[in-house]
Amino acid sequence: METQDTPVTIDRRRLLHAGLGGLGAWLAGRWITAPEARADEANVAPTKPRADACIVLWMNGGPSHVDTFDPKPGTKEAGPFRAIKTRAKGVSICEHLPRVAAEAQRLAILRGMTSREGSHERARQLGHTGHIPNPTVDHPALGAWVSARRGDPKAELPAFVSLGGPSAGGGFFGRAHGPFVVREPGRPPEDMAYGPGVSAARFDRRRAALAMLEDAFEQETQSAAVAERRAVFAQAARMMRSPAAAAFDVSSEPAAVREAYGDTAFGRGCLAARRLVEVGVPFVEVSLDGWDTHEDNFERTKRLMGVLDPAMSALLRDLAERGKLDRTLVVWMGEFGRTPRLNGRGGRDHHPAAWSAVLAGGGVRGGITLGATDAQGEKVVERPVPVADLFATITSALGLDPLETVSSPGGRPITLTDGGQVVREILL
Repeated sequence: METQDTPVTIDRRRLLHAGLGGLGAWLAGRWITAPEARADEANVAPTKPRADACIVLWMNGGPSHVDTFDPKPGTKEAGPFRAIKTRAKGVSICEHLPRVAAEAQRLAILRGMTSREGSHERARQLGHTGHIPNPTVDHPALGAWVSARRGDPKAELPAFVSLGGPSAGGGFFGRAHGPFVVREPGRPPEDMAYGPGVSAARFDRRRAALAMLEDAFEQETQSAAVAERRAVFAQAARMMRSPAAAAFDVSSEPAAVREAYGDTAFGRGCLAARRLVEVGVPFVEVSLDGWDTHEDNFERTKRLMGVLDPAMSALLRDLAERGKLDRTLVVWMGEFGRTPRLNGRGGRDHHPAAWSAVLAGGGVRGGITLGATDAQGEKVVERPVPVADLFATITSALGLDPLETVSSPGGRPITLTDGGQVVREILL
């Protein structure tokens, strides 16, 4: 064991303290020491991909299905919202999503989503990884699987980007496959420039010096974390110098385009997501927070739909007009639904037994609904879809094998989708 006075440790610390330009801050937020053992990442022959990229619109907090995509007009506690017709025959959604209604011919609405996870933390992990939380396994997020299987190790931009929220991590695939998080969507990532007085040549000299120190550190410690850190560091350096990084910044878009998405963080995130998939990023998540409406449900949900409606509809229309929607899978979902019955504060509580998810593009059959809840929206009465099946459908569309199995660091066999079955009724 080396002591705190070991030269390798001291020199490495001093060099890192001096910094490698703005890159150091990027790494500080992205990289942590990883488990020494990693999953076996042997390639598995993928299914034929229907989509090249996936954009997940994550509704953090759990949106009310009965107030969005599964309205129950005329019921006792439906509230003041009306249901409106859409461009999909026989499909109605909430009146506060009129622009999305105009794009409904592109949507497959799953009204039979169901799970047993009613706490935010557990349901979010299930919704991001497809697996019921298990303290003995650090499951990778779906975006991490896409990064590991579809990402290019030499790409200039990360394969998994999260806009406006932290998403879930790389799990046992490691931090190199975790999300690159941008807290302020639509703006360039922070720390993309070299530090004061640091030129490109000086930056490269510092990288070379760091590499020598890391070689010594790796030989001494035999730590697998070194290789992972190098991979993250190398990708950060490529991104700093890449013209493609301009995709994060939506300010160059025409004013009319920015206005169509809405002058909100979520709207800018959806526009940035479109730009990112256009330059080859295979997985982008955009978060809209605030759906945990335990009180004042109707006003809060109406306000959130006012943010969602222009952004989601513009994203679908924009991708279609640019010829990208057929190869881009768009997914709208949260961690669960909300109770049809109102509580004493005019709110709706957590309800994992019945909720909705929406898919579009990327080989999805548009203009349909699948599954149904009862008259109140409390129970699934037709074609239930567990989260594992939703994940199997998404991964199949992306050309991944839903039943691929890898070994966790502890030696446990872990499948991509926890045995999920593809929902073939919604695929072309």
